[in-house]
Amino acid sequence: MKSAFAENRPFLLLSLLFGISYYFACVLDSPELPEPLIVAWKGAGVSFLAIYALIRLHRFDGKIVGAIMAFGAIGDMALEYDMRIGAGAFLIGHLIAIAFYSRYRRHKLSLSQKGFAILLVPFSVFIAWALPSDRSEALLIAIYCLSVAVMASMAWTSRFTRYQVGAGAIMFLVSDLLIFARMGALENSFIPTLLVWPLYYFGQFMIATGIVRTLRHEMAADSADPVQP
Repeated sequence: MKSAFAENRPFLLLSLLFGISYYFACVLDSPELPEPLIVAWKGAGVSFLAIYALIRLHRFDGKIVGAIMAFGAIGDMALEYDMRIGAGAFLIGHLIAIAFYSRYRRHKLSLSQKGFAILLVPFSVFIAWALPSDRSEALLIAIYCLSVAVMASMAWTSRFTRYQVGAGAIMFLVSDLLIFARMGALENSFIPTLLVWPLYYFGQFMIATGIVRTLRHEMAADSADPVQP
């Protein structure tokens, strides 16, 4: 247990350190630092989640989860320079995540769970389409939101814990909707600034740790040793 803590927990602690400190230092404040340093600071939180997944899952699944987190980190940084490049990186990550969750579908769902997953996609896409004031951007935003919403729906209906992985994916989706709202109704509101990063970062944190915890418990199903997240 001690070796597991020494080997793996530091990556989660580093992720939390960079993810939380970025919010207070760079989102709620404007530090006088070189832009490349701020961009690297922004990407570090999710980058350490990618490393955590790669180390904790010594199999192909670890590489997939690591790739999902890595494209998220690339998107975080690229958004500071070009919105479309950043969105493209996130889109690749969402497509990988959709394929990944499809391999771990939950066999039994209640009617309410099915209904929520089905309605989540068109409802989210419509909101995203309706939000921007510049209607020339509405279609592209809706197309991008489709990938996020499908990813969240697939995470919600996967056999990973719904209250961690599913909820984390929903938080990611809400974070993006708030970004789109900042392009319209909430353009002059402080709400997106206050909520976008915490919802996104902790959503990613919950997704990564929830997947790793579930798969490691499955790998250790025949072992008496406790599994560390």
